[in-house]
Amino acid sequence: MQLQTNDLILFQGDSITDAGRDKEDGSHLGSGYARIVASMLGATHPELRPRFLNRGVSGNRTKDLVARWQDDCLTIKPDVLSIMIGINNVWRRYDQNDPTDVSTFAAEYRSILVGARETGIREIMLLEPFIVPVSQEWEARREDLEPKIQVVRRLAREFEARLVALDGIFAAACTQAPPEYWAPDGVHPTAAGHGLIADAWLDATESSSSAPEQRRQ
Repeated sequence: MQLQTNDLILFQGDSITDAGRDKEDGSHLGSGYARIVASMLGATHPELRPRFLNRGVSGNRTKDLVARWQDDCLTIKPDVLSIMIGINNVWRRYDQNDPTDVSTFAAEYRSILVGARETGIREIMLLEPFIVPVSQEWEARREDLEPKIQVVRRLAREFEARLVALDGIFAAACTQAPPEYWAPDGVHPTAAGHGLIADAWLDATESSSSAPEQRRQ
C-alpha cells in the first residue's frame, strides 16, 4: 500500500476493532490494534500526516455493517478501509441459535465492498476472522468458521483487496505461546494478540511501503 499525504484510514468491524473506544469521542481509536497501527504509521510517516478513524462496534455481524455502511463508511469517504468482520456470524450460531449461512455471509460482505469500490475508496484491507484454540468447544466451531474464511479470501481476490490472513497467523503464534496468551476466550485478543494483529496489518503494506522496515530499525 502506498500511503499518500493526509490519507484517512478507517477501521471497521466488531468488538476486536472496537476495543473499548469511546463512542462519544469520534476520534477515539480504542485500546486495540487500530491504535497500535495508528501509532506506528504516524510515527514512521510524520511527513504524510495520516489520519485515522475507528468505527468498529462490539457484537456486529456482516448484516450490521450493511445497515450502517452509508453513515459509518461511505459518507466518511476514507482513502484506506480496513475491515475485520465475521466472528460474530459464527458465534451467534452457537450461543443464540442464530446462524448465518455462507451464501448470506458472502452476499452481505460483497455488498459492503461493492459500495466501497463504487464510492472510490482507494485501498481496502480485509482481515480474516479467526479462532484461537483455547478449548474443544471453540475448536468445534471451526466447522462454521472455515467456510467464512474462504469467503473473505475469495472476496479479497475479487475486489483486489489486501488480505491479512489472521487465522493462520494466530495458529502459528500458538506454537510459540499458549492460546490463552493471545486470546483467553478464543476470540478477544490480549494486548499481545492486538500487537500481533497490528504487526500483520503493517506487514501487509510491506510490498509498497517502507513502514515495516522503518519500524524494525
